[in-house]
Amino acid sequence: MIRLERIHLLSRADKLQPLRYFVRELASQQGCCDENLDCMVMAINEACMNVIQHAYGGREDGEIIVEFWKDAGELLVRIYDFAEKVDLQSIKSRDLNEVRPGGLGVHIIHQVMDSVEYKNQSASIGNVLEMRKQLNKPVKCNVGVLDKNKAKNPS
Repeated sequence: MIRLERIHLLSRADKLQPLRYFVRELASQQGCCDENLDCMVMAINEACMNVIQHAYGGREDGEIIVEFWKDAGELLVRIYDFAEKVDLQSIKSRDLNEVRPGGLGVHIIHQVMDSVEYKNQSASIGNVLEMRKQLNKPVKCNVGVLDKNKAKNPS
């Protein structure tokens, strides 16, 4: 397995736009099929936004590290935070029948990525999200519909 990149960013929403551009470019360079590009960008963005909102509670001085690894045709993304450990059993999507804005990030991540694993770091604080995606295994995700829903119901 080869580490492709390691990015450090502050827990601020305005730091996610450059990350989205970077993810799109990196995944494309690594042979990601077009069908997966928007989905992967969205999943990584949602995961980082969850760290900002939930792990750091909106604090803007928290650190997030995003690592990208490649193993054959698979991209592995690890997202580290240094907030208090979360109860791994409490990480879940809201009931999809409940009509309200927000709460779909976990659902989107699980739908888009091939595998998703939440871990606590071995040190006293921090959490790790590990996501894997086969670069040429297209996933069906209706990014346009999800984006329109968010525009109507901003979280």
